[in-house]
Amino acid sequence: METITYPLVYYTLPDASVLGVLVGSDYQMVDKDLRSLKSTLSGHIQKQYKKHDEYPHMAIAEPKLKIVDIKVRPTYRTERAAFPMKDTVSVPVAVVYGETDSGHFEAYLPAFGKRFHYYDSKQFSSLVRHFTTDILNRLLPEEIYQHIMRGHPQLDHITLRVNYNKDYDWNFKYKPTYETLSSMADRYPQSKAVKRNISAFPEAAWELESKVTETIQKLVNSRSNVLIVGKPLVGKSSVLKQAIKKITAKNRAQRLDFTFWQIMPQRITASAKWLGEWQENCEALIEDLSAANGILWVVDFIRLLQTGGEGPEDSVAAFMSSFLRDGKLQMVGEVTPEQLESIKRMLPGFAENFQLVRIDELPEQKIQNILSKLADFSGSNLKVKITEPAINLSFRLLRRYYPYSCFPGKAVRFLGQCVNEAQLNQQDKIDQPAVIANFIKQTGMPELFLRDDLLLDIDELSSYFQKRIIGQPGAVHQIVSTIKVFKAGLNNPHKPITTMIFAGPTGVGKTASARAMADYFFGKGQNQSPLIRVDMSEFQHPGMIHRFIGAGRDVGKVVKEVRERPFSVLLLDEVEKAHPVIFDALLAALDEGILVDAYGRITNLRNTIIIMTTNLGASNRRSISFDKNLQPDYSGALRGFFRPEFLNRVDSIVTFNSLNQDNIRHITYKELGDLKKREGFVKRALDLDFSEKLVNHLSDVGFDERYGARPLQRAIEKDVVAPLAHWLNDASDLKSSKLRIDYNQQLVINTD
Repeated sequence: METITYPLVYYTLPDASVLGVLVGSDYQMVDKDLRSLKSTLSGHIQKQYKKHDEYPHMAIAEPKLKIVDIKVRPTYRTERAAFPMKDTVSVPVAVVYGETDSGHFEAYLPAFGKRFHYYDSKQFSSLVRHFTTDILNRLLPEEIYQHIMRGHPQLDHITLRVNYNKDYDWNFKYKPTYETLSSMADRYPQSKAVKRNISAFPEAAWELESKVTETIQKLVNSRSNVLIVGKPLVGKSSVLKQAIKKITAKNRAQRLDFTFWQIMPQRITASAKWLGEWQENCEALIEDLSAANGILWVVDFIRLLQTGGEGPEDSVAAFMSSFLRDGKLQMVGEVTPEQLESIKRMLPGFAENFQLVRIDELPEQKIQNILSKLADFSGSNLKVKITEPAINLSFRLLRRYYPYSCFPGKAVRFLGQCVNEAQLNQQDKIDQPAVIANFIKQTGMPELFLRDDLLLDIDELSSYFQKRIIGQPGAVHQIVSTIKVFKAGLNNPHKPITTMIFAGPTGVGKTASARAMADYFFGKGQNQSPLIRVDMSEFQHPGMIHRFIGAGRDVGKVVKEVRERPFSVLLLDEVEKAHPVIFDALLAALDEGILVDAYGRITNLRNTIIIMTTNLGASNRRSISFDKNLQPDYSGALRGFFRPEFLNRVDSIVTFNSLNQDNIRHITYKELGDLKKREGFVKRALDLDFSEKLVNHLSDVGFDERYGARPLQRAIEKDVVAPLAHWLNDASDLKSSKLRIDYNQQLVINTD
């Protein structure tokens, strides 16, 4: 280990702080005293040496300091004339000089960052005057006086510890390591093995070659920061990946040295524990990028405005703005048009640093060309044939059921999942049945909706819902009508499938009807329940809006659930209990099927059925007081409570009758039938037979004029389930038997 000594010229400023200039480098800094200044500077160049194996060159063996007074007349200059001042001034100029190991002399002018060589020591004075006079004559008067005010310079030194390798291998190729950059970002392009694990299809930008060329021109030729703007799945990522791939290929062919690094904004602040630490991490990241000639690809670009501080004004994006503006950082990312508008609104100075590449959705013919190329690639490289009818069916289904996403991305994603499924099942062909099976798995919709050749059986459909929804013929009729419209493809693709208000007394089947719709529409392939139930009584204050749809970086309950299950029934239970500000937030969801947060992130509800339940107008009615043939009317109560613009966005208001004793008996039979399906009975292979006496008892105690059938569930749990559980615990070996269950003041159980 050897040391290099660097001369340090320093000035004591009027406030007792010290300005230091490291001779032979661009380093200048101010610190509270000379000791702190030397410690900081030496630590920095030692760190740079360890990281990059580079350090400033210093050829003078024994540097000396001399102050040379240069007389100059400060002059103001314009394009047309010069205006010298009346008097000349004497400017003290510090010169560090000495003999080098090569036998010649070098002189540094640290105040101006200049140096010169000379071979005769007698030339020193004349050369110093020549160089410094030329420099000072080009300065403004205020710059000259500022130099004079620095005070008297002094000389000190700092040292750097280095390893000299006497047996240096000149064929050795140095591969620098970028500690901060490598810990936060990933080098791109990725290895082929990683790519294969990510997607079955190649990272190609078919039919978007002109956008690839435009991106390359802005990144490489103009050295601009670039934002690729387009709707979801329009091909933004494919264009960027293809551009990076071509630039990387040019690196080898044209001796370029661009590198690309992919980063998530959260990684910049993830390890920061103390105030100001993430800013230091960010500076180190930018420093490494500069050394690597790197371009930073930010994934989930909008998060730059959410990460770091409390808001966009003190976020990572705001911190990086000055580096982008000064050309010290080059960045690329992808945003939707809505996100771009949010960035311009919240942090306009940040948005101005970027050039835009806009991508619109391709016409149908070009989309078909892309799908044909995907099929050719799959057959040739993946050994899975995609038939032409399967391609056409995929296009039709995706266009209808994913209207808010763009081609070609949604087709590439769906067909990629089909290919992965075929490979897992060792199949070599994707045909129409395979497409339908995969679509059912993703959406939960029945095959009836996906095939035009299957006709809707109205009687069978009505029977299905009449068994699930007891005593509500009006509700069944409205639900069947909704299904007929959806099957015919006549629903508005730019709104939710349908929006309904279920109005009626408590305990009459409103929630059960919503659950029946969820099971019918989306219950065929999903692992999670397709019913999203939100208790609106939790949102009675205006401040609760952030819990409902989200605020800032936090995602609300509805947004979170719908993003996880886009094909679902959204049940807003007891909607009238929510604060009016919640109704305002729902207007866009009911009208356009979207929720947009402050950062331009869109949540689509166009594949959901929105059902709102309410008891408005029911409190003044007795449960069984009106004529069976007379339908209740709650429209007056609804109009009195909700604003017209809210009700006008609801497709239908479904009224629910109060239940009678006969309805309760039917519901009792249905609930007892569902009881047989519980795991404890199925696991033991036990069949349950319920007596009429038990049904009559449950119907009597499970009905209430005010609460409808709501007490029935409690009665079944208390009078049937609890005694059965106690009895089965004592008969733990009982299996494959039939239990006859009767009631005589208490539950009576007999076995066959």
